[in-house]
Amino acid sequence: MSAPAPVREARGFSSAKREILLYLKRTPDASLAEIARASDISKAAALGHLQELETERWIERSYRRGSVGRPAVCFRLAEGSDGLFPQGYGEMSRCALAFIERRLGRPAVVELLQERAREVADLNRARLASGDLRARVSKLARIRTEGGYMAELGARRRDAIEMREHNCPILTVAQEYP
Repeated sequence: MSAPAPVREARGFSSAKREILLYLKRTPDASLAEIARASDISKAAALGHLQELETERWIERSYRRGSVGRPAVCFRLAEGSDGLFPQGYGEMSRCALAFIERRLGRPAVVELLQERAREVADLNRARLASGDLRARVSKLARIRTEGGYMAELGARRRDAIEMREHNCPILTVAQEYP
């Protein structure tokens, strides 16, 4: 496969894993032999990569019944793996907000963004209600990671816990509407 890999490099995938993910994006329910052939690696090597991707929950197994014998094992992308591939949500959001601004003015956009921030806070308030500080910050990091921020706990100092975010999924919107 010679096309450039759209799978994000930040995920730390090897080139073979990227090839496998791209193949499964184009060819759902592919067999081990098909994946190995398309990736130009041995079946044993492909199986090793598939097992790692399965453990990380990027792919899942399915079974295809044949006319005789046991069902064939197939692989497909798991639910939630779409985030590995390029999305146009940022540009679409920016265009939608620009349209609202042209039609209703900047205050309408600011009000919309503030309302969204309140909704997100309200949705997550209950999830963060219990536990000690470290447990709550750990939950917050998971919530932020679910939202695309790639959050992680940092060093703990005295009564403070550091949380780092390595990505801003709304960067283009935040730059336009600080």
